[in-house]
Amino acid sequence: MHVTGLHHVTAITGNAPENVRFYTQTLGLRLVKKTVNQDDVSAYHLFYGDEIGSAGTEVTFFDWPHAQPNVPGIGSLTDIALRAPGRDALDWWVQRFDAVQVRHSGIIERNGRAAIAFADPEGQRLLLVDDGGAPGSIPWRNSPVPPEYAIRGLYSITIIVRHPEPLVRLLTDALGMHQTGEYRQSVDPARQVIVFAVGAGGPGAEVHVAVRPDLSPAQVGIGGIHHVAFRVPDDETHLHWQQRLTLLGLRPTPVIDRYYFRSVYFRVSPGVLFEIATDGPGFATDEDPAHLGERLALPPFLEPHRTQIEAGLQPL
Repeated sequence: MHVTGLHHVTAITGNAPENVRFYTQTLGLRLVKKTVNQDDVSAYHLFYGDEIGSAGTEVTFFDWPHAQPNVPGIGSLTDIALRAPGRDALDWWVQRFDAVQVRHSGIIERNGRAAIAFADPEGQRLLLVDDGGAPGSIPWRNSPVPPEYAIRGLYSITIIVRHPEPLVRLLTDALGMHQTGEYRQSVDPARQVIVFAVGAGGPGAEVHVAVRPDLSPAQVGIGGIHHVAFRVPDDETHLHWQQRLTLLGLRPTPVIDRYYFRSVYFRVSPGVLFEIATDGPGFATDEDPAHLGERLALPPFLEPHRTQIEAGLQPL
């Protein structure tokens, strides 16, 4: 039994309106769900993805304007790598970033693939990686980015550690991943990055472990990542995972119904928050697919509190 890839990555913004503009108008992703953090209804939870918010395409944000700035370090999730459909697409994105004044690395090599490194306005580190034209995702039909160049979803996530062994054991023994290679960071070739994969690896199925014994512990905040979620196909498999993680002593939460998917959370050394989430039911559960993300969507248990919740949110 294995997880099947990345489900979503959740980061932190301090400026929700600017966040929506960048991810929809600059990167061309669709705001597929405008809802609230179910554990903190004073904060938006914004989901960006493909036309229908397919599992594996989602970058999401908690809106916490009073959080501290992110300080990367040991225990950080970093470098949200997104899929670009081929080298021609990367060439197009270089021109687009130049035109809209997004600072970027130009086309570089990362683990044997062409990529562009850049950041959002709050400093969240991002990459576009050539996915070799792998299938998957449905480009948003109203995106400002032409469909042939559209971002196809998540490629990989990076975790910074001081010593890799505890996390490596978790990825391999608990989650069923396997090492597919390693590379050196371009900014510091002395620093090792080990690549782990689900199945055949590649787009949407990689975790990169960056070994950085020189860094201090991370302080997660605005411009940083809160957690990463991995995919499983259905509720039955999901319950098996909750039970498996319990038997392994990882102290997972009970299964939590997030309405659009089911979730289990657990922390791993060096303090990183992992989630396992189901692929469905999906974001069209409570909205017409043609109008995803246009109004504040609340799960049924929060709907009676809509007036109070809306009063506490900044209009987007």
